[in-house]
Amino acid sequence: MSKILIRGAKVLGGEPQDVLIDGQTIAQVGTGLPAEGAEVVEAGGKVLLPGLVDLHTHLREPGREDSETVLTGTRAAASGGYTTVFAMANTFPVADTAGVVEQVWRLGKESGYCDVQPIGAVTVGLEGAKLAELGAMHESAAGVTVFSDDGKCVHDAVIMRRALEYVKAFGGVVAQHAQEPRLTEGAQMNEGVVSAELGLGGWPAVAEESIIARDVLLAEHVGSRVHICHLSTAGSVEIVRWAKSRGIDVTAEVTPHHLLLTDELVRSYNPVYKVNPPLRTERDVMALREALADGTIDIVATDHAPHPHEDKDCEWAAAAMGMVGLETALSVVQETMVDTGLLDWAGVADRMSFTPARIGRAAGQGRPVSAGEPANLTLVDTAYRGRVDPAGFASRSRNTPYEGRELPGRVTHTWLRGKATLVDGKLT
Repeated sequence: MSKILIRGAKVLGGEPQDVLIDGQTIAQVGTGLPAEGAEVVEAGGKVLLPGLVDLHTHLREPGREDSETVLTGTRAAASGGYTTVFAMANTFPVADTAGVVEQVWRLGKESGYCDVQPIGAVTVGLEGAKLAELGAMHESAAGVTVFSDDGKCVHDAVIMRRALEYVKAFGGVVAQHAQEPRLTEGAQMNEGVVSAELGLGGWPAVAEESIIARDVLLAEHVGSRVHICHLSTAGSVEIVRWAKSRGIDVTAEVTPHHLLLTDELVRSYNPVYKVNPPLRTERDVMALREALADGTIDIVATDHAPHPHEDKDCEWAAAAMGMVGLETALSVVQETMVDTGLLDWAGVADRMSFTPARIGRAAGQGRPVSAGEPANLTLVDTAYRGRVDPAGFASRSRNTPYEGRELPGRVTHTWLRGKATLVDGKLT
């Protein structure tokens, strides 16, 4: 592989430096590095980050290739600056056996646009009744370390306890979709003033908060790791903050859309805003931003949830829940966290690369931008502003809530172990 010299980039938002890639590795970081024999990328004014890591992506393959495939999903990931995605288990068939997770892992290897780490189901068929083959999935070629029934909650406390005990043996983590099913029957949006005015079934905050409270106590009891998916309420923040103060091994994620959008948008009845968990109130949004800034919430995860046009172009009640997010995540984080002064770019690198890689045990990812490290990198033009046009997405689906909205920042280059997957905003 040829040498690449990234010249004048602001590494993690700091002073301009040159970064020399030689093969799959960062060879040197400094100023005035010689360009002899290297392809030069002029990066003056741009921010260089470690390749982003998404702990919560739906790639839909196998079974729902009309929504997304591993190839199209990883192309979308590379467009958004990601070098690793963790693929959720709610496929058809469900990724609840070594065979299925190995299939997804091999599809990721074939795609070449980013690393794909399958997430295994906690229970057989996501049905919440019987533990899946956790050990076999971990021992498989895919080396699964994260397990989740995302899309459904592991609602049975005994099953959840057993899962936490099981994964403890090999340092795994259970990622919980916190949704008490009885409290959300028929729910269509956040329970509050707007749901009352619109006459839509309310999704109470306590449905999320009660499960988080139970699970952090279970994790403490068995001495295991638990991760909270797509945390969305101010009350959930307080529970996680309390749990961390007790030394409980809990981590939590927030999605970009829960950092920016509120339930007021549901007044349009546009199903693009229908998501699980639902968009919450302005108070919740502000609490989530503060919690991400102070480290109570550990990471940003996209919950990239592609759906075909017909699943969203219908009446609200019949529409599928979910939004695509890989290609807009960094821009939303820049608008909500960086441009507001809540995080600097080093903080973004921590929340979107270093820490998700650590939680998911993604070897070689989420590493410092320094000599000797794998050349997994993303270059961002932070001065750019433009309107979101889903027609240009690499994802197979177009269900973005940001269509026509102006957002800051644009990923111009992504490198996976020294190989360019995105150059000047175009996939290679």
